Amino acid sequence: MKALVLLCLATLAMGADTGMSPAQLAKIPQRMKAFVDQKRIAGAVTLIARHGTIAEFDAVGMQDMEAGKPMAKDSIFQIMSMTKPFVGVAIMMLVDEGKVVISDPVEKYLPEFRGQMMVEVKDGVKTLHKPGRTITVRDCMTHTSGMSSGPFTGFAELNQKMDKTLAEAMLMYSQQPLEFEPGSKWQYSNAGISVLGRIIEVASGMPFEGFIESRIFQPLGMKDSHFFLPIDKQGRLAPVYRLMDGKLTKADGTILGGDPLQFRKGAKYPAPEWGMYTTATDLLQFYQMMLNGGKSGGRQLLSRAAVDMMTSAHTADLRSGHMPGTAFGLTWEVVRPEGLGEIHLLSAGTFGHGGAFNTHGWIDRKKDMIGIFLIQNATGTADVKYAFMGMANAAVVD
Repeated sequence: MKALVLLCLATLAMGADTGMSPAQLAKIPQRMKAFVDQKRIAGAVTLIARHGTIAEFDAVGMQDMEAGKPMAKDSIFQIMSMTKPFVGVAIMMLVDEGKVVISDPVEKYLPEFRGQMMVEVKDGVKTLHKPGRTITVRDCMTHTSGMSSGPFTGFAELNQKMDKTLAEAMLMYSQQPLEFEPGSKWQYSNAGISVLGRIIEVASGMPFEGFIESRIFQPLGMKDSHFFLPIDKQGRLAPVYRLMDGKLTKADGTILGGDPLQFRKGAKYPAPEWGMYTTATDLLQFYQMMLNGGKSGGRQLLSRAAVDMMTSAHTADLRSGHMPGTAFGLTWEVVRPEGLGEIHLLSAGTFGHGGAFNTHGWIDRKKDMIGIFLIQNATGTADVKYAFMGMANAAVVD
């Protein structure tokens, strides 16, 4: 624990003992501030760690523009789909314990999925028939299940009001037909990750968010990570902005999770697919555990075999991933060897994930490096993220 505290809280000389250029690292907050001045983003928190040491950690711009509140290093963000690898790690913890097998059919854990059908459209006519096989846990982890992400009749407000339990959501998802044969195609599916969250509940006998808190957050010292944000931390939340007609305005209740400044009041649904609140330093603890082969503070939280399996490419020749040259592992996006030259100076085998509000985090084993980028923009700022990624990797000098 002492090592974790030192890692996160020590004031370090920029780039010291990390094999990174201090001059290049110093350009990162300057570039982010330029995006703020251009009114592309309200503010950002950036963090780079290498060889277990923080090399760059800055907060620029505003957390809340209208309130005149500056962005802080401990500002709290909705990281959205960056939540998904936490779900993957939880599943693999249960694999390590013999409680889940990833080749198992989902219906083994969730009987409501028995008899799920597949839709086929031919000449504009939709027909239903049984798929060649049932969907598996692994299909959900690789986004190859054929499940859609909606919208679904009767549940159109789930992503805003979050007024259903995970168990109730499964009753709806299980009745939706698959859109293609399981394993035959890659299609990003929030519903599939939600299914994994419910499997965690069934296999562990614990509420989803309780399992994540007790098995991941607490052992890693992630004190500011939550699915339902406590009242005493709400003042640290960065609101979500939209860039419209050249102007940044606060997003309203139509985005995932509803109006951010209502703090998901009355919510029941933890949203395993996108529900986490967290900070840069909390994310660092999780990513460092993955970089260390599942170990943190001398304790093996996840087996090295599970880490290796999660971060290998599982989608073979299927067109998959969000960035050019990537494949999908088990809830992680993975840089393919042949994609090395295309993706923002990331090494082959680098794994990570982004979020709907343009956050991103990655782990580069070849460079022994972690990058974390946190903003809250619901529209049009991917280039800001990619600028940070390129600059971070360009700072490596050994």
